Amino acid sequence: MRNATRTETTRALLLQAARHEFAEHGIAGARVDRIAERAGVNKQRIYAHFGDKEQLFRYVVVQALNELSQAVTVTDDHDPAAYVARCFDYHREHPDLLRLLLWESLHYGNARLPAEEERAELYDAKVASLSDALGDTAPVPDSRQLLLTLIGLAVWPQITPQIARLVLGPDAATDTEQERLRAFLVDFTRTALGHPPAVAGCPSATDS
Repeated sequence: MRNATRTETTRALLLQAARHEFAEHGIAGARVDRIAERAGVNKQRIYAHFGDKEQLFRYVVVQALNELSQAVTVTDDHDPAAYVARCFDYHREHPDLLRLLLWESLHYGNARLPAEEERAELYDAKVASLSDALGDTAPVPDSRQLLLTLIGLAVWPQITPQIARLVLGPDAATDTEQERLRAFLVDFTRTALGHPPAVAGCPSATDS
C-alpha cells in the first residue's frame, strides 16, 4: 500500500511539473531533466510512468481538459450564455490550459492527436448536454457548431491578449475591462440565441 501511494505521489508530482514545463516551452522545447528536477525525482521515473515526452504531454493535456470539464459544464443552469461566462472565467484563472492547446496546435497542426477518441468523447458529451439544454428553443440547428462558437467566444480574448489590447485599448487586461468584455459576450450570446439580455448585464463570477 505504501509503494502504491508513493507511486501515485510521484506520478502527480511529475504531471504537475510537466504542465508547467510544457505550458512554458511546448512539446519540442520542454526538457525531461527540468521536469524531473521540478518534481524532485529521477528523470527515469518519467519514462517508467509515461513512456516518452510526447506521451507525457498527452497525459498532461487530457488531465487539464478533464479538470475543465468537471469545473465548467454546459447544463448547470441551461443557459449557453452562462456557459460562455464560466469558460471565460475559467481560462482567465487557468491560462496554462490554453497555452498547452496552442503548443499542441503548433506541434501537430491538423494531424491526428494521441488519444483523440478519448478527447472527442468529452466534446460529444458537451454537445449532448447543449442539445438537451436548448431543446427546440435555439435558432442554431447544429449543436456542434454552436458549441465550437461558444468556446471560441469565451477563449479568443485569452488566446490572443495582444489583439484584445490592440482592439480594446491598453487597459484591456484590467479587471474592469475584462468584466465589461465578459458582460458583452454574455449578452451577445443571449441575443444571438433569441434570449433576453441579463437584467444586470451578465451573471456574476460567483453566480456562474
